[in-house]
Amino acid sequence: MSNPIHSLNRTHNRLSKLPIVHTIALVLLRILVFILIILAILPVALLPISTSVPTSILILFAMAEVALLIAVFRLGFTGPVIFTEVAGFMTIALLAIFASQLFASTPPILDANGKPIPNSIAVLEKVKLGGSEEWISIRGKDSRNPVLLFLAGGPGGSQLVTARRALAGLEDRFVVVNWEQPGAGKSFDAVDRSKLTPDRYITDTRELVLNLRQRFGKEKVYVLGESWGSALGIMVVQRYPELFHAFIGTGQMVAFLENDLICYDFALRLAAERGDTKQVEKLKQQGPPPYYGNDVALKSATYLTETFNYMNKNPAIANAGFNTLQDLAGSEYGLYDKVNFIRGLLDTFGVVYQQLWGVDFRKQATRLEVPVYFLIGRHDVNAPPKLTEEYFNLLTAPHKELIWFERSGHNPWVNESTKFVDAIVSKVLAKK
Repeated sequence: MSNPIHSLNRTHNRLSKLPIVHTIALVLLRILVFILIILAILPVALLPISTSVPTSILILFAMAEVALLIAVFRLGFTGPVIFTEVAGFMTIALLAIFASQLFASTPPILDANGKPIPNSIAVLEKVKLGGSEEWISIRGKDSRNPVLLFLAGGPGGSQLVTARRALAGLEDRFVVVNWEQPGAGKSFDAVDRSKLTPDRYITDTRELVLNLRQRFGKEKVYVLGESWGSALGIMVVQRYPELFHAFIGTGQMVAFLENDLICYDFALRLAAERGDTKQVEKLKQQGPPPYYGNDVALKSATYLTETFNYMNKNPAIANAGFNTLQDLAGSEYGLYDKVNFIRGLLDTFGVVYQQLWGVDFRKQATRLEVPVYFLIGRHDVNAPPKLTEEYFNLLTAPHKELIWFERSGHNPWVNESTKFVDAIVSKVLAKK
């Protein structure tokens, strides 16, 4: 039979602990609510520094959030108030994201007085390709100039802002079209990424070029491809040569499996030389490419990060790296686009890259029916120049040139952008 006194003591102890438990729960709840509010405020805080949302709308969002903050202090920390506050902040956050997408734009091309140049074009718009709505930017100081299509690297890469800044000089002589390829950046959700194939990119490119020919009244266009875009460019001009004045390749991809085996061995040697046993073990454990499955991007990044870091530190390379944060802050990307900028490299890359191991242009594209220009960084590690040289020597084309950039790595168009633009104007355009 239990002791009544002991039972009363246990009951008293339990009751005495309740206020402590209640206090802890209340503190944790306030912390959680505080974190949710901070996360909800973040989209609004990012609008003025990384989007083109008008100031009037920014002020409205800010005023609404200030009102909600004042309300929580005046009304008290009760259940209904907390629910209403969090719901209010989340609603504003969603509206901010929507506004950032709605007002995303590419900057106008202005004269010295800050006014749009007559006949210039600077638009960011959707175009229907392969039944999907994909994004392009079109920029040029004179819309009557020749059209140049820029094919970004990746697969899954977005370079709307990078190209606008690095290749601004091309806008003097060309109408520059930068295509957000399916599964990348603003076109991340345009397709079912799990079903993407190289052929889809090829046919979408053709459809885009046909669209541009009709829109600008041009029989042919120029195509500039970088890294993965350089491989796509060769595939397209090989299949549809009648659409193109010339092909320009930089960071030229030639044979994907051999290319990545060289990069893997290079990264392994670098890690061993600096005594990084952990990295050496990681590389050896995953083994050399080819890779298949869901972790292609992560495995490839293990050695490609090493090669990029090496080039970024190489004193022989001018302006070696991209400024990813600066590019993400560009007005072309809404807040959702900025997230998809990263998702494309992680998701789309893995899906498509494993379909490219068998590509070797030294065997599959030894003859092209358009003039070919390779603009190659002497210190490229990601796309070893020796493969480009081998391909160049095998290639038959109406005209071909291999132009070296002595202070560049994988991205001469960024490393030596002025020289790169000059080469296209003086070599490629002048040949027309």
